[in-house]
Amino acid sequence: MKRSEINKIMKEALELFKEYKISLPPFVLWSPEEWKSKGEEAQEIRDNMLGWDITDFGQGDFEKTGLFLITLRNGNQKQAEKYPKPYAEKLMMVRENQITPMHFHWSKMEDIINRGGGNLMIKLYNSTEDEELADTDIEVSIDGVRHVFPAGHVVRLTPGQSITLTQGLYHRFWGEEGKGTVLVAEVSMTNDDAADNRFYDEVGRFPEIEEDEEPLYLLCNEYAK
Repeated sequence: MKRSEINKIMKEALELFKEYKISLPPFVLWSPEEWKSKGEEAQEIRDNMLGWDITDFGQGDFEKTGLFLITLRNGNQKQAEKYPKPYAEKLMMVRENQITPMHFHWSKMEDIINRGGGNLMIKLYNSTEDEELADTDIEVSIDGVRHVFPAGHVVRLTPGQSITLTQGLYHRFWGEEGKGTVLVAEVSMTNDDAADNRFYDEVGRFPEIEEDEEPLYLLCNEYAK
């Protein structure tokens, strides 16, 4: 991805948050220059990869296959004594027909919440013991109500609705065509993108960046640089 594209996505997200009157923690808006002055006091942000997260999943077409996220809080599975939070929270921006590829989590259970805008479409499969797509009925909770669907069912989450995704449950999601961008929230157990994502097809997690302009804000995988 080009840095200019990433900067543009960040600006669009800030406009979306402004529209929905969502205020962000101060660290989200620290400039690259401000980050240079941050020491050990901000290590929790670095270690737990809080902040901006934009990916095209290595496909080179963010509009078609991509996701924007901001991680607001997170624990750390590898440093549980230092960071004992057992939970995480994210905000996401999902565009019409923009795919997040099929995947599940071994450890993390999560609630995906449509906070406003368009409709979020989620395709679901159970996983088999060898991590293939199972041809079995799916049982999920949507806002506390139990539902049973056939394999491959697509759930439509309208604004205000949420779904609980359990460990091992494959899911792929996108914004419904013609309904607009979706503001999505995620409340979950501790998030670990390095070790807890099982994508059905091989994808990349963080983009390779072509530096065609200066970064507006650093991505969560860039703090060490």
